[in-house]
Amino acid sequence: MDILNLKALLIAVLIFVPIERLFALRPGQKILRKAFFNDLIYALFNGVPISLGLIAAVTLATGTVGQLIPVSFSSSISSQPFWLQVIEIIAIADIGFYLAHRMFHAVPFLWRFHAIHHSIEELDWLAAHRVHPVDQVLTKSASLVPVYLLGFSSSAIALFALIYHAHGLLLHANVKLNIGPLRWLIASPQFHHWHHAHERAAYDKNFAGQLSFIDALFGTMYLPGKAVPERYGVDDPIPPTYVEQLAYPFIPKGKIHEAPNSSDA
Repeated sequence: MDILNLKALLIAVLIFVPIERLFALRPGQKILRKAFFNDLIYALFNGVPISLGLIAAVTLATGTVGQLIPVSFSSSISSQPFWLQVIEIIAIADIGFYLAHRMFHAVPFLWRFHAIHHSIEELDWLAAHRVHPVDQVLTKSASLVPVYLLGFSSSAIALFALIYHAHGLLLHANVKLNIGPLRWLIASPQFHHWHHAHERAAYDKNFAGQLSFIDALFGTMYLPGKAVPERYGVDDPIPPTYVEQLAYPFIPKGKIHEAPNSSDA
Protein backbone atom coordinates (compact mmCIF):
# COMPACT_ATOMS: atom_id res chain seq x y z
CA MET A 1 0.00 0.00 0.00
CA ASP A 2 1.34 3.45 -0.92
CA ILE A 3 0.39 6.92 0.33
CA LEU A 4 -0.78 8.15 -3.09
CA ASN A 5 -3.08 5.16 -3.44
CA LEU A 6 -4.52 5.79 0.03
CA LYS A 7 -5.12 9.47 -0.75
CA ALA A 8 -6.86 8.57 -4.03
CA LEU A 9 -9.07 6.10 -2.14
CA LEU A 10 -10.04 8.70 0.47
CA ILE A 11 -10.92 11.21 -2.27
CA ALA A 12 -13.04 8.56 -3.99
CA VAL A 13 -14.87 7.90 -0.71
CA LEU A 14 -15.67 11.60 -0.28
CA ILE A 15 -16.99 11.85 -3.84
CA PHE A 16 -18.76 8.56 -4.53
CA VAL A 17 -20.36 7.67 -1.20
CA PRO A 18 -22.55 10.83 -1.21
CA ILE A 19 -23.31 10.43 -4.93
CA GLU A 20 -24.44 6.83 -4.39
CA ARG A 21 -26.69 7.96 -1.54
CA LEU A 22 -28.25 10.80 -3.54
CA PHE A 23 -28.64 9.05 -6.91
CA ALA A 24 -28.78 5.37 -5.94
CA LEU A 25 -29.72 2.85 -8.59
CA ARG A 26 -30.51 0.41 -5.79
CA PRO A 27 -31.43 2.51 -2.72
CA GLY A 28 -31.60 -0.56 -0.49
CA GLN A 29 -27.96 -1.52 -1.08
CA LYS A 30 -25.82 -0.86 1.99
CA ILE A 31 -22.51 1.02 1.95
CA LEU A 32 -20.94 -1.94 3.76
CA ARG A 33 -22.45 -4.37 1.28
CA LYS A 34 -21.43 -7.99 0.76
CA ALA A 35 -17.69 -8.44 0.12
CA PHE A 36 -17.04 -4.77 0.94
CA PHE A 37 -13.96 -5.47 3.06
CA ASN A 38 -12.59 -7.95 0.55
CA ASP A 39 -12.79 -5.31 -2.17
CA LEU A 40 -11.26 -2.74 0.18
CA ILE A 41 -8.17 -4.97 0.39
CA TYR A 42 -7.94 -4.85 -3.41
CA ALA A 43 -8.20 -1.07 -3.33
CA LEU A 44 -5.44 -0.76 -0.73
CA PHE A 45 -2.93 -3.33 -1.94
CA ASN A 46 -3.41 -3.97 -5.67
CA GLY A 47 -1.77 -0.71 -6.76
CA VAL A 48 1.85 -1.75 -6.18
CA PRO A 49 1.93 -5.03 -8.18
CA ILE A 50 -0.11 -3.47 -10.98
CA SER A 51 2.17 -0.42 -11.21
CA LEU A 52 5.29 -2.60 -11.21
CA GLY A 53 3.87 -4.85 -13.91
CA LEU A 54 2.85 -1.93 -16.08
CA ILE A 55 6.22 -0.23 -15.70
CA ALA A 56 7.94 -3.47 -16.73
CA ALA A 57 5.70 -3.84 -19.81
CA VAL A 58 6.21 -0.22 -20.93
CA THR A 59 9.96 -0.38 -20.31
CA LEU A 60 10.29 -3.60 -22.32
CA ALA A 61 8.21 -2.23 -25.19
CA THR A 62 9.96 1.13 -25.42
CA GLY A 63 13.36 -0.54 -25.17
CA THR A 64 12.63 -2.89 -28.07
CA VAL A 65 9.82 -1.92 -30.45
CA GLY A 66 10.15 1.69 -29.39
CA GLN A 67 13.63 1.87 -30.90
CA LEU A 68 12.11 1.35 -34.35
CA ILE A 69 9.94 4.47 -34.16
CA PRO A 70 11.63 7.60 -35.58
CA VAL A 71 12.22 10.39 -33.09
CA SER A 72 10.70 12.84 -35.55
CA PHE A 73 7.43 10.91 -35.47
CA SER A 74 7.30 10.85 -31.67
CA SER A 75 8.09 14.56 -31.56
CA SER A 76 5.25 15.36 -33.94
CA ILE A 77 2.86 13.41 -31.71
CA SER A 78 3.94 15.12 -28.48
CA SER A 79 3.90 18.59 -30.10
CA GLN A 80 0.17 18.37 -30.88
CA PRO A 81 -2.23 20.50 -28.82
CA PHE A 82 -2.68 19.06 -25.34
CA TRP A 83 -6.45 18.59 -25.68
CA LEU A 84 -6.02 16.74 -28.98
CA GLN A 85 -3.48 14.39 -27.45
CA VAL A 86 -5.86 13.51 -24.63
CA ILE A 87 -8.68 12.73 -27.08
CA GLU A 88 -6.36 10.60 -29.21
CA ILE A 89 -5.08 8.74 -26.16
CA ILE A 90 -8.62 7.94 -25.02
CA ALA A 91 -9.46 6.52 -28.45
CA ILE A 92 -6.23 4.51 -28.88
CA ALA A 93 -6.22 3.22 -25.31
CA ASP A 94 -9.85 2.15 -25.43
CA ILE A 95 -9.39 0.21 -28.65
CA GLY A 96 -6.55 -1.64 -26.93
CA PHE A 97 -8.71 -2.12 -23.85
CA TYR A 98 -11.60 -3.45 -25.93
CA LEU A 99 -9.45 -6.02 -27.70
CA ALA A 100 -7.74 -7.20 -24.50
CA HIS A 101 -11.01 -7.27 -22.58
CA ARG A 102 -12.70 -9.32 -25.27
CA MET A 103 -9.74 -11.72 -25.27
CA PHE A 104 -10.11 -12.22 -21.51
CA HIS A 105 -13.68 -13.35 -22.14
CA ALA A 106 -12.84 -15.58 -25.11
CA VAL A 107 -9.78 -17.49 -23.84
CA PRO A 108 -10.62 -19.92 -21.00
CA PHE A 109 -7.27 -19.50 -19.19
CA LEU A 110 -7.52 -15.70 -19.29
CA TRP A 111 -11.16 -15.84 -18.22
CA ARG A 112 -10.09 -17.44 -14.94
CA PHE A 113 -8.29 -14.19 -14.09
CA HIS A 114 -11.12 -11.99 -15.32
CA ALA A 115 -13.81 -14.05 -13.57
CA ILE A 116 -12.56 -12.55 -10.30
CA HIS A 117 -13.85 -9.17 -11.41
CA HIS A 118 -17.12 -10.63 -12.67
CA SER A 119 -17.73 -12.43 -9.37
CA ILE A 120 -18.98 -9.11 -7.94
CA GLU A 121 -22.63 -9.51 -6.97
CA GLU A 122 -23.33 -5.98 -5.71
CA LEU A 123 -21.87 -3.20 -7.81
CA ASP A 124 -20.60 0.08 -6.39
CA TRP A 125 -17.58 2.36 -6.87
CA LEU A 126 -15.39 0.16 -4.64
CA ALA A 127 -16.19 -2.95 -6.68
CA ALA A 128 -14.18 -1.46 -9.55
CA HIS A 129 -11.02 -2.34 -7.60
CA ARG A 130 -11.69 -6.09 -7.52
CA VAL A 131 -9.45 -7.02 -10.44
CA HIS A 132 -6.76 -9.71 -10.45
CA PRO A 133 -3.32 -8.03 -10.88
CA VAL A 134 -2.50 -10.23 -13.90
CA ASP A 135 -5.76 -9.18 -15.55
CA GLN A 136 -5.13 -5.51 -14.83
CA VAL A 137 -1.47 -5.50 -15.92
CA LEU A 138 -2.19 -7.18 -19.26
CA THR A 139 -5.27 -5.07 -20.00
CA LYS A 140 -3.60 -1.79 -19.05
CA SER A 141 -0.55 -2.76 -21.08
CA ALA A 142 -2.75 -3.27 -24.15
CA SER A 143 -4.12 0.23 -23.56
CA LEU A 144 -1.01 2.17 -22.61
CA VAL A 145 1.95 0.53 -24.36
CA PRO A 146 0.82 1.84 -27.80
CA VAL A 147 0.34 5.29 -26.27
CA TYR A 148 3.87 5.35 -24.88
CA LEU A 149 5.35 3.95 -28.09
CA LEU A 150 3.72 6.65 -30.19
CA GLY A 151 5.29 9.36 -28.06
CA PHE A 152 2.39 11.17 -26.41
CA SER A 153 3.43 13.68 -23.75
CA SER A 154 3.63 12.60 -20.11
CA SER A 155 1.17 15.30 -19.04
CA ALA A 156 -1.44 14.12 -21.54
CA ILE A 157 -1.00 10.51 -20.41
CA ALA A 158 -1.31 11.59 -16.77
CA LEU A 159 -4.59 13.40 -17.43
CA PHE A 160 -5.90 10.39 -19.34
CA ALA A 161 -5.00 8.14 -16.38
CA LEU A 162 -6.98 10.40 -14.04
CA ILE A 163 -10.00 10.47 -16.37
CA TYR A 164 -9.84 6.70 -16.87
CA HIS A 165 -9.70 6.01 -13.13
CA ALA A 166 -12.59 8.33 -12.27
CA HIS A 167 -14.68 6.99 -15.17
CA GLY A 168 -14.00 3.41 -14.11
CA LEU A 169 -15.29 4.09 -10.59
CA LEU A 170 -18.39 5.79 -12.01
CA LEU A 171 -19.13 2.87 -14.35
CA HIS A 172 -19.32 0.46 -11.41
CA ALA A 173 -21.05 2.88 -9.05
CA ASN A 174 -24.51 2.24 -7.64
CA VAL A 175 -25.92 5.28 -9.44
CA LYS A 176 -28.81 5.97 -11.76
CA LEU A 177 -27.45 8.28 -14.44
CA ASN A 178 -29.23 9.14 -17.67
CA ILE A 179 -26.89 10.64 -20.26
CA GLY A 180 -29.41 10.44 -23.08
CA PRO A 181 -28.13 9.87 -26.64
CA LEU A 182 -24.54 10.22 -25.37
CA ARG A 183 -24.80 6.66 -24.08
CA TRP A 184 -24.21 5.49 -27.68
CA LEU A 185 -20.89 7.36 -27.65
CA ILE A 186 -19.64 7.27 -24.06
CA ALA A 187 -19.77 4.32 -21.67
CA SER A 188 -22.31 4.90 -18.90
CA PRO A 189 -23.04 3.04 -15.64
CA GLN A 190 -26.02 1.38 -17.35
CA PHE A 191 -23.74 0.25 -20.20
CA HIS A 192 -21.17 -1.30 -17.86
CA HIS A 193 -23.68 -2.75 -15.43
CA TRP A 194 -25.04 -4.78 -18.33
CA HIS A 195 -21.51 -6.08 -18.94
CA HIS A 196 -21.61 -7.47 -15.38
CA ALA A 197 -25.14 -8.84 -15.71
CA HIS A 198 -25.72 -12.47 -14.84
CA GLU A 199 -28.22 -12.71 -17.68
CA ARG A 200 -27.72 -14.75 -20.84
CA ALA A 201 -28.65 -11.97 -23.28
CA ALA A 202 -25.90 -9.72 -21.88
CA TYR A 203 -23.04 -12.23 -21.87
CA ASP A 204 -19.94 -11.04 -23.76
CA LYS A 205 -21.33 -7.57 -24.44
CA ASN A 206 -20.17 -4.00 -23.76
CA PHE A 207 -16.41 -4.53 -23.63
CA ALA A 208 -15.31 -0.90 -24.08
CA GLY A 209 -14.00 0.95 -21.07
CA GLN A 210 -14.85 4.51 -22.10
CA LEU A 211 -16.19 4.70 -25.65
CA SER A 212 -19.34 2.66 -26.06
CA PHE A 213 -19.44 3.28 -29.82
CA ILE A 214 -16.56 0.81 -30.18
CA ASP A 215 -18.96 -1.94 -29.15
CA ALA A 216 -21.51 -0.58 -31.61
CA LEU A 217 -18.92 -0.83 -34.39
CA PHE A 218 -18.03 -4.43 -33.51
CA GLY A 219 -21.60 -5.55 -32.86
CA THR A 220 -21.15 -6.23 -29.15
CA MET A 221 -23.30 -3.47 -27.65
CA TYR A 222 -26.25 -4.35 -25.43
CA LEU A 223 -28.40 -1.47 -24.12
CA PRO A 224 -32.05 -2.52 -23.78
CA GLY A 225 -33.82 0.81 -23.36
CA LYS A 226 -33.62 2.15 -19.82
CA ALA A 227 -33.54 -1.30 -18.23
CA VAL A 228 -30.84 -2.37 -15.79
CA PRO A 229 -29.77 -5.89 -14.78
CA GLU A 230 -31.57 -7.70 -11.99
CA ARG A 231 -28.45 -9.50 -10.80
CA TYR A 232 -24.70 -9.70 -11.27
CA GLY A 233 -22.02 -12.35 -10.83
CA VAL A 234 -20.90 -15.63 -12.37
CA ASP A 235 -21.51 -19.35 -11.92
CA ASP A 236 -17.78 -20.05 -11.55
CA PRO A 237 -16.81 -21.29 -8.05
CA ILE A 238 -14.91 -18.14 -7.09
CA PRO A 239 -13.53 -18.29 -3.52
CA PRO A 240 -14.54 -15.45 -1.16
CA THR A 241 -11.26 -13.98 0.10
CA TYR A 242 -8.53 -11.82 -1.46
CA VAL A 243 -5.67 -14.33 -1.17
CA GLU A 244 -7.81 -17.21 -2.42
CA GLN A 245 -8.97 -15.12 -5.36
CA LEU A 246 -5.37 -14.27 -6.30
CA ALA A 247 -4.54 -17.98 -6.31
CA TYR A 248 -7.76 -19.12 -8.05
CA PRO A 249 -6.60 -18.83 -11.70
CA PHE A 250 -3.55 -21.01 -11.00
CA ILE A 251 -5.39 -23.86 -9.27
CA PRO A 252 -6.51 -26.77 -11.49
CA LYS A 253 -10.29 -26.87 -11.80
CA GLY A 254 -10.57 -30.28 -10.21
CA LYS A 255 -8.95 -29.03 -7.01
CA ILE A 256 -11.24 -26.05 -6.50
CA HIS A 257 -13.86 -26.46 -3.82
CA GLU A 258 -16.94 -24.43 -4.57
CA ALA A 259 -17.65 -21.78 -1.96
CA PRO A 260 -21.16 -21.79 -0.45
CA ASN A 261 -21.62 -18.16 -1.53
CA SER A 262 -18.88 -16.16 -3.24
CA SER A 263 -20.31 -12.89 -1.89
CA ASP A 264 -20.10 -13.64 1.84
CA ALA A 265 -16.59 -12.21 2.31
